[in-house]
Amino acid sequence: MTHSSNTGFYVLDPLKAEQLILGPFHGKVACQTIAFHKGVCGAAAATGTAQLVPDVEAFPGHIACDGDSKSEIVVPVKVDGKVITLVEMNIGRVRTERRGRGERGIAIREGLNWLEHG
Repeated sequence: MTHSSNTGFYVLDPLKAEQLILGPFHGKVACQTIAFHKGVCGAAAATGTAQLVPDVEAFPGHIACDGDSKSEIVVPVKVDGKVITLVEMNIGRVRTERRGRGERGIAIREGLNWLEHG
């Protein structure tokens, strides 16, 4: 996996339904608000499922907050089955091709599956 250009949290907007607002983050510029169903974070919020996107340009409705971001990982955090926040990481590129024991893309998917299903 290459460097992270932005890592942080989005939380539910207390003033507007089905909208996320930027929480604590580290890195380059990030979108301040994101509507549910918009971009990778909006998809994760709306569906309640983790998103691993190796190529953000191929993701329908991707929001380009940072031009260096080529791949994105978003994991929703739930309490009592309801999404309360998202953890997002934008990175240069996730490699999903097989590379022996260094198969990072598959390892990331397995890690996300573990986070979702325990």
